[in-house]
Amino acid sequence: MPTDVFGVLASPVRRRLLEALREGPRSTGDLAGLFELGRPAVSEHLAVLKTAGLIREEPRGRHRYYHLTAGRLAEVSDWLHPFEHYWKQRLDALADLLDEENET
Repeated sequence: MPTDVFGVLASPVRRRLLEALREGPRSTGDLAGLFELGRPAVSEHLAVLKTAGLIREEPRGRHRYYHLTAGRLAEVSDWLHPFEHYWKQRLDALADLLDEENET
């Protein structure tokens, strides 16, 4: 199982699970209902997210609820930050070019 954040986020299913958990804690069954996958497959994805430290599990009786623990996502944000700066510069340059063309 991948435990680095980037490997974990490579899966669209795991990204969708994280998106769903932004709204608050959800049960395994609730999360499984978001996909056309069997509950065991969704449970495997949840296990990968848990191992990577992106979610935590809370047992409530016979059910398990999952919570987003976004601290590890800071690694992704830190890595992406220079790219955001790059794209902002590129978009600013494009805006300047378009403004110059509109002036003529």
